[in-house]
Order: sequence, then C-alpha cells, then structure tokens
Amino acid sequence: MKKLRSALKTDLFAADQHREKIDRLGDPLAEINLHIDFSALAAAVDRVAPRPVSSQGGRPPFPTDTMVRILVLKRLYNLSDEQMEYQLLDRMSYQRFCGLTQVSNIPDRTTIWAFENRIGEAGARALFDGVADQLMRRGYIARGGQIIDATLVPAPKQHIRRHEKDIIEQQATPADWKPAQRRQKDLDATWTKKHGKSHFGYKLSINVDKRYKVIREIETSTASVHDSRHFEQVLDPYNTSRNVYADRGYASQAREADLRQRGNRPEIQRKGARNRPLSDCQKRRNHRIAKIRARVEHVFGAIEQMGGMLIRTIGQARANVKMTMMATCYNLKRLVYLRRASNRGFLMAAVGRMAPSRRDSNHG
Repeated sequence: MKKLRSALKTDLFAADQHREKIDRLGDPLAEINLHIDFSALAAAVDRVAPRPVSSQGGRPPFPTDTMVRILVLKRLYNLSDEQMEYQLLDRMSYQRFCGLTQVSNIPDRTTIWAFENRIGEAGARALFDGVADQLMRRGYIARGGQIIDATLVPAPKQHIRRHEKDIIEQQATPADWKPAQRRQKDLDATWTKKHGKSHFGYKLSINVDKRYKVIREIETSTASVHDSRHFEQVLDPYNTSRNVYADRGYASQAREADLRQRGNRPEIQRKGARNRPLSDCQKRRNHRIAKIRARVEHVFGAIEQMGGMLIRTIGQARANVKMTMMATCYNLKRLVYLRRASNRGFLMAAVGRMAPSRRDSNHG
C-alpha cells in the first residue's frame, strides 16, 4: 500500500521560523513595544508603589516592567486573571511581549491579582500619567480645543432584597450574609436612568483634545453622579485652544461665566425649555458643536472595542483601577497609531521628494 504524503515538516528551529512569520504578518504587540517605553512606566509605578522587600529572604517579586506589560495585555484584550495566566503559557506573542520566552516560572493568576491590588489606584494613575508624559515628549500636546463627555460603565447587577437595602443604608451588614457572600456584593455601584433605561454601575468622565483625540483628564464615580459634577475636575488648562465643547447636559449660565473667567470659550450646546424652544440659530449652533463633539464618541467606541466596558470587580476602588486602565490603554494605542501615521507621512514625503517631476522626466 502506497504511503500517503504529508505537508507537515518537523524542524528543530520551527519556533524561530514561526516568530519570523509573525513579524512578517505584523505583530501589534511588537509595534506597541517599539513605541512605548515600558521601563519608564515601571519606574513611575515603583515610585508610588515600591516593590516589597523581605528581610527574611523568600522568593523575589517579578520585575515591575513584566507585570505592567501583563496588566496592559489584560486590559487590551479584556482578560481575567485566569485567562491571562493561560494565555501567557500558550501564546508566543504574549511571552515575547512580556519578556518570558526563556522563562519557566510564568506569573500565575494569584501573582497577577496581587500585583494589581498592591499598586491600586495610585499605580493605575501613575501609568496613565506616564503614557501622557510620553505623548507630550513626542510633541502630541493638547491642541484644537477640549471635548468633555461621560459614559456609563456597567457592573453586574446585584440581587439585594428590600429589607437588606434598608440595613445597608444604615451602614450595616445583614446578619444572614456569610463572609463569602459579602465579598461578592458590590455596595458602591449605583443605579441611574439614561434615555429612559436603567443602568447599574459606574461613570467615567474624560477630556479629549480635538486635534489628536487623546484622553487628557479623567474622573471616575458611581453611575448616579450627574455628568456635570465632573466638568470642572476634567478641565485641561494646557490645551492650546480656548474652545471647550460639551453636550446640553452640561449647559449652565454659571458654568459658561466661569469658563469665560478662566479665559476659555464655552462651546456647550443649548438646552430648550418647556415654553422656550430653541431658535433656528441655536439649533444650527448645536449642530455645529455636535459635529466636533462626536470625536469623543470615537474614543468611547475604541475603548468598547478593547473588549467592552463591563467591569466585574467589587467596590469603587477596584472599579477606579479598571476605568483608569481603560483610559491608559486607549492612550497607549493612540500613541502607537500617531507614531505609525507620522512615520507613514514622513516616508510618503520622502518618496515625493525623490520622485522626478513631469518636467524632469520630459527633459530626460
């Protein structure tokens, strides 16, 4: 009987060949590694959350650089700690990005959880500020005006009975709750209504510059806090333009007067009243502002594409970390995009200078 032939080929250097092909196809993580200085981000985290040092020895901690890269991967692809551990063991591109190619002891789920909880909100904010600093150093300063908006970040709905709510409102815990049950109850997230629908979770307010669509400032809270409560907290005094764009939810005569006093030009949409509908001029103004303000929706859409905005943590502190990491990873990807676009523009300009003009080709 004739032996069937197979296209499979065994090779001792197959792993190297696989890596070369990944590079030819284009590894997005390699591009992030090219444009982002993770050693600087790790140093920023170590300043606010120093690595623990045990006088009695024991296993040393993993490098902060490695753990920061793992947190970035976790947020970029919306992975749990368990999924992150598995992907680090399974995926060649993840191992290379985190510097774990030749390492036998891959950080497990407990290590990842412990690191994220140790650095907390201060560490997440240090990462956000570190990426912002790298954007500034590369010349991507806030230009063209600032756009302010907020989005709801949903959390798993809590099943709490009416009598339990009364006890919780008195800053107490129901007696029949077991410790494990208490740990799974998010008592910080709140309900709110938007467009007639009820939402449960938290709120993320951002300030985006019009020119580069980079998140410049953030503020976090529970869902029931009104958007306008965050307005002054996310104002960016360093934008090169005086224009401040926002939707009608932020409309207020006192706010506009305060902006003018600060030297800004308020571009906030007008809001009609029951017996005072908007004039045609005000409608045209709202439409003009809406076309510019829509750029902030691109930012929320990009964050949604990173795996969605649903957070499965318990409590305000952990939710703040997750929302800050959302903004950080968006800015990180935005920096990579801007650098890639800048390099492409430089190459096209160079090719244009090298190409002979029509007159030169005719004389040639």
